[in-house]
Amino acid sequence: MSRPATPDVAGDEPPAALTLPTLADGTELVGEFKNSGYREKPHLVSLPNRQLVRLPPVLFLVAKALHEHEPRPGEDVQSALDRVAAEASAAAGARLTGEQIVYLVDRKLAPLGVTTYSDGTAPPVVKADPFLALRFKIAVFPESVTWFVGGLFGWLFRPVALALMIVAVVASETWVFTTRSLPLAMQHTIMNPVSILLIMGLGIASVAFHEVGHATACRYGGVRPGVMGCGIYLVWPAFYTDITESYRLGRGGRLRADLAGVYFNGIFIVGLTLLYLQTGFEPLLVAVLYVNLEIFQQLLPTLRFDGYYIMSDLIGVPDLFRYIGPILRRTLLRRPADARLDDLKRWPQFFVTLWVLTIVPVLVFQLVLIATQVPNLVAKDWWMMRRLAAEASQGAGALQLVTSSLQIVLLVLPLIGLAMILFQFGRALVRLLIRYVNGPAPEPVPDA
Repeated sequence: MSRPATPDVAGDEPPAALTLPTLADGTELVGEFKNSGYREKPHLVSLPNRQLVRLPPVLFLVAKALHEHEPRPGEDVQSALDRVAAEASAAAGARLTGEQIVYLVDRKLAPLGVTTYSDGTAPPVVKADPFLALRFKIAVFPESVTWFVGGLFGWLFRPVALALMIVAVVASETWVFTTRSLPLAMQHTIMNPVSILLIMGLGIASVAFHEVGHATACRYGGVRPGVMGCGIYLVWPAFYTDITESYRLGRGGRLRADLAGVYFNGIFIVGLTLLYLQTGFEPLLVAVLYVNLEIFQQLLPTLRFDGYYIMSDLIGVPDLFRYIGPILRRTLLRRPADARLDDLKRWPQFFVTLWVLTIVPVLVFQLVLIATQVPNLVAKDWWMMRRLAAEASQGAGALQLVTSSLQIVLLVLPLIGLAMILFQFGRALVRLLIRYVNGPAPEPVPDA
């Protein structure tokens, strides 16, 4: 699944001319971010590209007042701004003037892409660039298709069907992992190129069904799922479903959307088990093991898999990775607490700190573990390439050549992924060191 990170407010120089700002075309005011982990309840705005912006209540009320108050015939801009200021002041319980509305628009809202500038200039196109996010995304199915597909499987979330399916998943898993057929099936399957290709195909089908689960959970919760497509996560091909709209839901609805993919993987396992009981086809058992590995991967909280979003939605903090720097600076460098940490409630702040101090060593350990296997992976790649060339020269079958080629690709990808992760961590470390050398940023000078 895919969710954009929510950027914070930024500043820019105000323009000189004066018009009444308006919401950017296609921008939608979502409302309060329910069950959030922030001290001050944030509000969300959806930009035309479905990017979510998190705003403090006052800024959200200003944007709402601008949206609801258009200039009256013959009314000058200053009078219109005063009306907007009066409306926002009444809603926020604070005193705002027309000049302050202009300031908030030009310094806060417009740079985020929420409104136009006060001189009528269109806002910039804002796109978040979260750490370790999915790249090079291509939409395959539009929102209309995901909405339709989500409706086909919505009944699986009804309480009775949900309970029966969970029982069926537990029974299937218990039978598969207690039967003596699994080791024998693995031995026979590995020696057969056709079986390997079949298992990989079933694995891809399971991942696609996983994404259908996310879309279905969104529709069941009453929000519209976005596009479904594919992209590159680090270097591995990956499917995704845009479930940004799940932020409209409360904590329970968001967690249902997070867990729906794994739930649908479980349903896929039930189908494979029943098919094996009918046919006795051993590769189906190995496919069950393959899908279980997918589930285990998705539940890992280290990278942006489902487990990460489950942790995020439990505490109501959208982007946990953005707190790695502030927490490490406070914990390791003994710097004062970052304002971003002070924005969090006490227990979410404790939880995020625990997550960072746990995940960073785990990530480092994983990187070291992969790095120590680099010579072995390179040797295996070279051996596989030589074997593939020898098989091709001896007239090996097409399926055998395809299987060997896929194995080489799967061996090469971890090396490329390791290089990409090390590059991103290295860049983040350099930025951290630069900030440490430069010291705390000076306080901004108020405008004259």
